[in-house]
Amino acid sequence: MKAADLREKTPEQLREQLEALRKEAFNLRFRRATGQLENTHQMRAVRRDVARVQSVLNEMARTASETVAASE
Repeated sequence: MKAADLREKTPEQLREQLEALRKEAFNLRFRRATGQLENTHQMRAVRRDVARVQSVLNEMARTASETVAASE
């Protein structure tokens, strides 16, 4: 997942993707705790994807607030 691809999505789509990633992270943690997780690198990738989505959402919110402040 690349940040450039995320920037093309709407904030609502990003929130849905963030929710899905958090559910996936929970499932991976659960599988690791029960000893069923074979590819532990998946946890790191999902955590980074969550951070990437949150960063893009924060960028969008910041630019929106700057636009509103500049127009006033």
